[in-house]
Amino acid sequence: MAYVAARGGERAIAEAERLYRAMTGPIDANRVEQLQAALPWLIDRVMGEASLSAPEMAALALAQTGGDLYEAVLVLRAWRSTQPRLATAAPVLQEALFTHRRISAAFKDIPGGQILGPTLDYSHRVLETAVLTGRDFVPEPVTPAADPAPAGQPSLAEWQRAQGLVSALPATPYVAPEDIPDITREPVLFPAPRAHRLQALARADTGGTLALGYAAMRGYGNAHPTVNELRLAEAEVMVRHPSRSFFSAGRVKVSQAEVVSKGRADTLELGFAATLGWNEVKVIAAATLDLNAAKAPKGSPVEEEFFLYHTEPVEASGFCIHFKLPHYVTFQSSLDAMRGASNRDAKGEAPLPVAPAEHQTEPAE
Repeated sequence: MAYVAARGGERAIAEAERLYRAMTGPIDANRVEQLQAALPWLIDRVMGEASLSAPEMAALALAQTGGDLYEAVLVLRAWRSTQPRLATAAPVLQEALFTHRRISAAFKDIPGGQILGPTLDYSHRVLETAVLTGRDFVPEPVTPAADPAPAGQPSLAEWQRAQGLVSALPATPYVAPEDIPDITREPVLFPAPRAHRLQALARADTGGTLALGYAAMRGYGNAHPTVNELRLAEAEVMVRHPSRSFFSAGRVKVSQAEVVSKGRADTLELGFAATLGWNEVKVIAAATLDLNAAKAPKGSPVEEEFFLYHTEPVEASGFCIHFKLPHYVTFQSSLDAMRGASNRDAKGEAPLPVAPAEHQTEPAE
């Protein structure tokens, strides 16, 4: 099916955009800074789905789109595509992450210990309505720990492998970082390389990933997850200097989740997901989809092709939005067919023969 963009009323189209811009109001650097400071979790979500770590640009995208997440991700991805790729960073190892939060629901006494970090998991969800009457909400100051946890924490999965709880990693040849399949430059084909699957989940729509991951958790998948390890951390971006020595280009916020399920009688099956920014719900749901993908029945919500296609935010929202564009010809042809059928019924005539599917054509608009 083809469609055409709206033509003709250029003045009306221009005024429609002006109405939209009037609702969002003027945008200046101060407004962008306020958004970045006030909505860090939303900024992280936009960065993750746009696959770009740039808090100020994510805040600008939100300001420019009035908080429409799909539009913000779209414009940030578009801007990202215009930027040069200067270098490929070295792989990030779990134990090298600067860890802010690290918990496990599967094991109480994990190596390195549980680190609660920043979270509302154990807090009452109470709306501070007094703010609306002029009383500021001032958070209680943080009390420094008497014995702070080390910034680097060991990999729980590696410890489990040493205990024989998780299968050993298969022997695979070394792949240089610049040779890893890149979903931002290559189309996804099925069956997808695991690199493509994890990259697609890293920038997948949070809501869509949650919906399908939740479906798996409720029994529509083939493996029920338990959170093995959840981390919120900062990753050092190490790039190679022309002198062939590595240097740090800074840190980016990352979140990762490993979930486990009982596989064979003697080992645990492992699912993994990671994304830019801190987004616990997304990585837990995404790791659940990764865990379920290997043995997913055809047509199930945890089938790889199903969840990778249907959690792609820009493509999904774009396809949905395109239904607002003119479809006059195809819809008119449907109405003509309906009227023709009604007239034949009124006259008692036999219905027209239907052409085989391979001979049917969609009228272009």
